[in-house]
Amino acid sequence: MEILRYAIYRFGTMLLTLWVVSILIFAIINLPPGDFLSNQIAELQATGQSAGVAKAEFLRTEYALDKPLWQQYMIWMGFMPGPHGFSGMIQGNFGWSFEFDAPVSEIVGDSLWMTVLVNLAAVAFVYMVALPLGVLAAARSRTWVDYTSAFVGYLGLATPNFLLALILFYYGHRYFNLPIGGLMDPIYENAPMSWDKVKSILLHLIVPTFVIGTSGASAMMQRLRANMLDELGKPYVETAVAKGLAPSKMLTKYPLRVAFNPFVADIGNLLPSMVSGSVLVSVVLGLQTIGPDLLQALKSQDMFLSGFVLMFVALLTLIGTMVSDVLLVLLDPRIRYEGRK
Repeated sequence: MEILRYAIYRFGTMLLTLWVVSILIFAIINLPPGDFLSNQIAELQATGQSAGVAKAEFLRTEYALDKPLWQQYMIWMGFMPGPHGFSGMIQGNFGWSFEFDAPVSEIVGDSLWMTVLVNLAAVAFVYMVALPLGVLAAARSRTWVDYTSAFVGYLGLATPNFLLALILFYYGHRYFNLPIGGLMDPIYENAPMSWDKVKSILLHLIVPTFVIGTSGASAMMQRLRANMLDELGKPYVETAVAKGLAPSKMLTKYPLRVAFNPFVADIGNLLPSMVSGSVLVSVVLGLQTIGPDLLQALKSQDMFLSGFVLMFVALLTLIGTMVSDVLLVLLDPRIRYEGRK
């Protein structure tokens, strides 16, 4: 029950933090002078298109952009009624994209689950690669295994993601007949889910997963290796070895459990960093994720679309942090939480 109370407490703090983040996001996206409609109105007035100006002015009123910023924020979030009553983020209305001339929910609908799918695959890749290589490098410290792992890790950190994407783009298709671009074959884009569509998605995920997850796996492997080496040099390890405890059992029962804490704590940073880091990769590989939409929305000052995407990334950060906090409490009894004696 204590862990349940802690999870509820963390969920409450997550909602409070998300509210503060929403204020910061709204303030930041309104820092540049003007907005999409203001720029469009100025352009239309310069060309003498009065009908277009009237439509843009109507949209400003329709979406409360003619009101003070604090009222725009309250209406955007759904905390106060706007031209259509209470209809904001918390009511499921994410606004209108002026750049694409469509509701934000329609633009990001397919992109959201594609983004989650790509990044969950990348996170799984990071942990499957970093955990065994980090432990192996620490257990075989200063041997060819350690040096090879370090070389691979530094190479992964030093290679820009977009460059790695271009390399795999070419050689993956040439030598392994991997598909080029996208997350599925075009014939499956509007088709219902089927086994052939799943196979197409899995095949298209190979290159993006490797590209997006490489730098994260390299950094996490080096961090785990350093933590393991620090634990292996402590007296309790020498005592366990002197008592005849099997090396593999000693390694997994004690040093790995302690060194694993930062590994788990990184969940909160891993998801959002991969979403933000995959923007260029998504453009290069033509992925149907929210990365290209965010880039275009920021360039055109499309405030509702960019605001929603940034809120989505913030939500991923907070969910990841909450999950890592709860897992740390479960994994390490030394960690105390509110309500625990």
